[in-house]
Amino acid sequence: MKIETFFIKRGDTSPSIQFALLPATVVLTGATVKFQMRARRPRGGSAVIDAAAAVVTATGTPTVEYKWQPSNTINAGSYEAEFRVTYPNGDIGTFPNDGFIPIQITEDIQ
Repeated sequence: MKIETFFIKRGDTSPSIQFALLPATVVLTGATVKFQMRARRPRGGSAVIDAAAAVVTATGTPTVEYKWQPSNTINAGSYEAEFRVTYPNGDIGTFPNDGFIPIQITEDIQ
């Protein structure tokens, strides 16, 4: 499944990034979520964001969201991200589980 690139301008904090988890049978009730993002190159670099995210919809079409902080979008460039879910029983699931969410922070005029 190809995941659409999320675009945001340098310095912006809106829109937030939302992601619907698959399979739809995932239940997020009582789960905690983290958003993790790193530069796309070099592959395997350390995270530039490792922060709490929110559950938007716990069942049906389980959806999570990260609200950008001003420091998150200072540097234009190509990034890859994922959401890490910790379930109430301690199990961990990472989404997407077959790649990353491509993120492009684009230059602004100023």
